[in-house]
Amino acid sequence: MKAIVLALLLALSACAAPLPRWQGAEGLDQPHVGQVWVTAEQRWISPQALVKRLATAPHVVVGEQHDNPDHHRLQLWLLQQLQAARPQQSLLLEMLQPAQQAAVAALQGRVLPDDKALQRQLEWQAGWDWAMYGPLVRWGLAVPAQLLAANLDRDSMMALYRAPQPLNERYTADARRQLSDTIEASHCGRIDAQQVQAMLSIQQARDQAMAAALAGAPAPALLLAGNYHARRDLGVPLHWPAQQVPPLVLQLQEVGDAPLPSEQQADYLWLTPATPTRDYCAD
Repeated sequence: MKAIVLALLLALSACAAPLPRWQGAEGLDQPHVGQVWVTAEQRWISPQALVKRLATAPHVVVGEQHDNPDHHRLQLWLLQQLQAARPQQSLLLEMLQPAQQAAVAALQGRVLPDDKALQRQLEWQAGWDWAMYGPLVRWGLAVPAQLLAANLDRDSMMALYRAPQPLNERYTADARRQLSDTIEASHCGRIDAQQVQAMLSIQQARDQAMAAALAGAPAPALLLAGNYHARRDLGVPLHWPAQQVPPLVLQLQEVGDAPLPSEQQADYLWLTPATPTRDYCAD
């Protein structure tokens, strides 16, 4: 009886926890900001209802916009609420590579040092803003059984850049076009066709590595990655082992002109405020 009461209290606490305060200032007047779009049902639900749905899934993929602080704060909120509903066994990060796994394992469950020392011990890559990812890393080292590297190692990426592999036939023509356009845009249009093919090969290999890492991780397991890696028609789910139940896919998306995802792209979309667009090409 005590166990039942405790479970009910944990479930109630998860439902009662308020969302973090928004950091983004654009689109706050949009009526569905903070709500979750269910692609299969074509309706909005609350974040608390989302937690209940994800709590029963052995594998979850969460897509983010890397430079949106609200996305990282919501991810931490989600992990905390899922933990209250059932123990999280694995958290996997696109931001970690296999070479960092030994350092991660040495820190798992230990008293953690300050941020500078922790970054140094993890050999944290400066391209990932620690101010945004630090709280997630600390949570992953302290709460679940394992924090796991999900990305491809640098040497493998460089080998693929020099000798690209053909894309899998699983990609549709539209998926290939979207990935190519995105890669060109992210490189400010300053790469040629051969380089685009190399980057497509790396993108494919990264998604394959993340799919394998998530599928092999102790469940419940949750992967945090960029939105393109999370999409069912473009990313990790496309390479999921056929014999396993596919992961549930949640995308975090800013308010804007982008259409809501279809069922072929994601299961859920969590709408957030937008932050000012940064011109990385000008930078």
